[in-house]
Amino acid sequence: MFLKSFSVNIEKAYLSSIKNWRLTNTVQKEADETRAKTFGQHLRSLREQRRTVNRRYSVRQTAERIGVEPTHLSKIERGEVFPPSEEAVRRLAADLGEDADLLLAMAGMVANDILAIIVKRPVLFAELIRRLEDATDQELGAFVYEIRNGT
Repeated sequence: MFLKSFSVNIEKAYLSSIKNWRLTNTVQKEADETRAKTFGQHLRSLREQRRTVNRRYSVRQTAERIGVEPTHLSKIERGEVFPPSEEAVRRLAADLGEDADLLLAMAGMVANDILAIIVKRPVLFAELIRRLEDATDQELGAFVYEIRNGT
């Protein structure tokens, strides 16, 4: 009983620490700022592409649909503030017709469901991801196809 409780507490602490982890050194801050700008620029580009076809993609209307203030969305697009929460990124992705995992990755985030899967077997998933780092897109696609179809 103690071991199970201890394991659950460690898992919760690990999940919490991963989600809240931010390095405070200058290099990491610069990387975060660059990521915020890149995310914002991509977001603005997506929104403006859609706006050329449909005027409902103004900053104000988009912000209202996803539940943030227009000034906040504008600051996100300019890279002045860090990307919003996972939920807000998902709402943006749905509204703009973009893949949520792609936007989350650009924002430096990992989806909570993916994080929960990794936490169950962190050593195995870390090794798997590291070994797949140099794989080509074609090799990764074949690997995913194989797993998906059980062949």
